[in-house]
Amino acid sequence: MNSIVAPGRVAVITGAAKGIGLAIARALAARGMKLALLDLDADALEDVASALDTDTLVVSGDVSDPSTLTRLQDETLSRFGDVAILVNNAGITQGAGPWDDPVKWRRQIDVNFGGVLAAQHVFVPYLIKAARPSAVVNLGSKEGITTPPGNAAYSVAKAAVKVLTEQLSHALLKETGGRVSAHLLVPGYTWTPMNIALKPHGAAKPDEAWTAEQLVEYFLARLLEEDFYIICPDNAVTSEIDARRIRWAADDMILNRPALSRWHPDWMDKFAAWLKADH
Repeated sequence: MNSIVAPGRVAVITGAAKGIGLAIARALAARGMKLALLDLDADALEDVASALDTDTLVVSGDVSDPSTLTRLQDETLSRFGDVAILVNNAGITQGAGPWDDPVKWRRQIDVNFGGVLAAQHVFVPYLIKAARPSAVVNLGSKEGITTPPGNAAYSVAKAAVKVLTEQLSHALLKETGGRVSAHLLVPGYTWTPMNIALKPHGAAKPDEAWTAEQLVEYFLARLLEEDFYIICPDNAVTSEIDARRIRWAADDMILNRPALSRWHPDWMDKFAAWLKADH
């Protein structure tokens, strides 16, 4: 992995103008990497590029548009002739419930899942053919693992990203013997513009949240250890709590409990007691 996150190599990052994408761009630039950045917000992207102390290519466009991703690859290879790491970070969150209008669902799926799939379609064949080690990092979510109620479309899209990334990792291992790897980055509660937009009364960071910079520090340490699942804690949820929540969710199927039993009125207290118990 040290030959991937390395001075002079190239990182491609979607959704790079703000939040986690921007924090990753800054961290990789500080390690001497060149950058190819994609975002829908062209003005913000130009501001980011001008502030980074590294060779930076910017491409503005919608990650759900395959032609945008093709243009991103063409311009990246024309300018740099290399891709070491692809970070599929771009995402949106808009509420859509189980029987809401499919139009609302489609935008969630197209960006949060379709953008990842399309980027893999465009970049992974190049990574396989190239002679150098490389990696794909896809942004998942805990909402795609334990799938809490409240935003079904987002949870479905992020659950699909999890499965896609697992399938990608296995296929790349067979195809390249590990030269090209895949990794699933699952943030904890991280204070980003996406979360700020959901807060109606001001934008002060809650104590429970990590900054994007804290998340990226944790992410890079785990990436350099070549972890596949990079599930990040925050100031309120430890890795142990995450593990217990994931185990409980899996046991819903094994024990034939009601769907989403963690939030079911007959099981909520049982879950709370189980979470606190010694194991």
